[in-house]
Amino acid sequence: MSTLEREIHRPTWDEYFMLMAKLASTRSTCLAFPVGAVIVKDRQVLATGYNGSPSGSAHCTAQGYCYEGLSSCDASKTLPSRAVHAEANAIAQAARHGIATQGATIYVTLEPCIACLKLIISAGIREVFYETNFNSGNKLLVRDAFVADNLVTLKQMNVREAIASNASRFLLEPVSLLDFK
Repeated sequence: MSTLEREIHRPTWDEYFMLMAKLASTRSTCLAFPVGAVIVKDRQVLATGYNGSPSGSAHCTAQGYCYEGLSSCDASKTLPSRAVHAEANAIAQAARHGIATQGATIYVTLEPCIACLKLIISAGIREVFYETNFNSGNKLLVRDAFVADNLVTLKQMNVREAIASNASRFLLEPVSLLDFK
């Protein structure tokens, strides 16, 4: 493989951190939305998070539901999800370890909900990269007002297929034995 071909298969920094967020999502204990997040500053990972029930409480994956008697986690119109969102968990992890997030960037596999977006802004994180849209209706008005006020920038992105394919090869095969010629 030529140097140019290797560079084409090398992820950009944004793809690199989004791949980490996707990997973090595999730790999710939420049955409805497995989401991962990575907080980065100066190309260094500050904290990671994934969504799931609060530390110390039963995981939905272990008990098979969010609340007993519900067919799915979103089957109730009155009971809120038990999950702490990936973004909130990443910010909490940074806070727990005394890591400042002012001026950082967060990579998330799902667009932050309005509550998490407010938390992100309050934590001083000014840039959000996300993979999948989430907000709709009136929530878009709130989200767009935050963007218009220059409180945060939002960028939807996807990891290129060739990069994702190469990453899965690295995950499935012993890396030190891969042939790069």
